Parts: sequence; C-alpha cells; structure tokens
Amino acid sequence: MYLPRMMSSAENMIIQLLEGQDALPYDLLLLADPSREMIDTYISDSRVYLARIGEVRVGVYVLTPLDGKKAEVKNIAVHENWQGRGLGKQLLTDAAIKARELGFETLVIGTGNSSVAQLYLYQRSGFEITAIRKDFFVQHYPEPIYENGIPCKHMIMLEKQL
Repeated sequence: MYLPRMMSSAENMIIQLLEGQDALPYDLLLLADPSREMIDTYISDSRVYLARIGEVRVGVYVLTPLDGKKAEVKNIAVHENWQGRGLGKQLLTDAAIKARELGFETLVIGTGNSSVAQLYLYQRSGFEITAIRKDFFVQHYPEPIYENGIPCKHMIMLEKQL
C-alpha cells in the first residue's frame, strides 16, 4: 500500500490514552506479548496509549504503576508495516513523559533475552539493565518463543530515571 511521504514518520503520529469504552487493540498488543491471557493479567491495572497516523493504528504501549515511584512499560509495539521509522522510539519517549507527568521517578521495561532490536532501542533511549528474571518466559508461557533464531527464556529488566 502506498502512503504519502508526509504520513511516514513519527512527526505525524498522535498518541492518545484509550478510554474505558474503547476496545483494546489486541492485534497490536499481541505483537509484543504473544499471550492474550498474560496481557489480560496486567491490562486492567494499566493505562493503554494508542498511536495513530491519520486513521491508521500504528502502535501501542501499556503503562502500569508499580510500587512506590516506579511505573513499567508492560507492552510496547509498532505494527510491522510501520517499523523502522522511529515510531518505537517516539512511543518510548512518550511513555517516559507520561510517567513523569503522573509523578513517577523511574520507568521500568522488560524484554526477552532474544529481543536484540528492543535491547538496542531501550539502551539507546537511556535505559540500563538492572536484573534478569531467569526462565520467565519458560515458566509463564505454554509455548516456546523464538526470536532471531534464539530461544526466548529470560526477561531482561531495564530502568531509566525520569
């Protein structure tokens, strides 16, 4: 599908909080978390932000309060057709801004040991590795997960001070 150049970058992206009556964008959420059941365990305690370019839904992130002054990005995804255009970085920046506005001091994000591109993006965005949750994906997901030809077994946790 051809899209005009002016609609191809993060500059034209609008990110909005989903309201209670809005349907959850499971098609996007499942890009980052392959288990709808797992998504349903954290979604009710979270704020879901949907990104659009024009009328096209291009991305999503989920912001969840943790104990104290920490919030976690539990899910962040960009539709496959829109990847590689800086939208993920913009979603991450927006999550940090929203978390700071909500009074949080630290933003946490986790990703699989096999999520090479995500680890690169998060570290380039100022996140630092703080922990590894050994066998997280083996224990919490019924089917094995593979990314980049690597078994996804461990959750790499990163944090950024806001």
